Amino acid sequence: MKKAVVLVLVGLMAGAGAQAMAADDLVTAGGQAWKRLNCASCHGEDAKTPLNPEYPVLAGQHADYLRQALMAYQRGQKGAPASSNIRKNAVMGAMANTMSQADIDSVSVWLSRQPGPLSTRK
Repeated sequence: MKKAVVLVLVGLMAGAGAQAMAADDLVTAGGQAWKRLNCASCHGEDAKTPLNPEYPVLAGQHADYLRQALMAYQRGQKGAPASSNIRKNAVMGAMANTMSQADIDSVSVWLSRQPGPLSTRK
């Protein structure tokens, strides 16, 4: 019985380590996608100093909020009905429409990990 418990614990610890590694990979991919998609051209290199003060600060924002916003821009660009939680903006709609789901996920996580006025210290 003790061996079974030890094996389960070792398996859980290995799984947690793999998830942490996957999260690090996601953050790295997000930073690369941020550069590749040229998001800094409007939102600033650090995602907290946008070129126009009307553009949102993204650094430190919650990843799930960013993910949903980007998907809403995609739905708006594709002409989904208003009941589908859409966002209409010509520039962001066009940008979001070029992003894969992997891009959306990774950029959202990367932005959430950036220090900024929206982040909370733990």
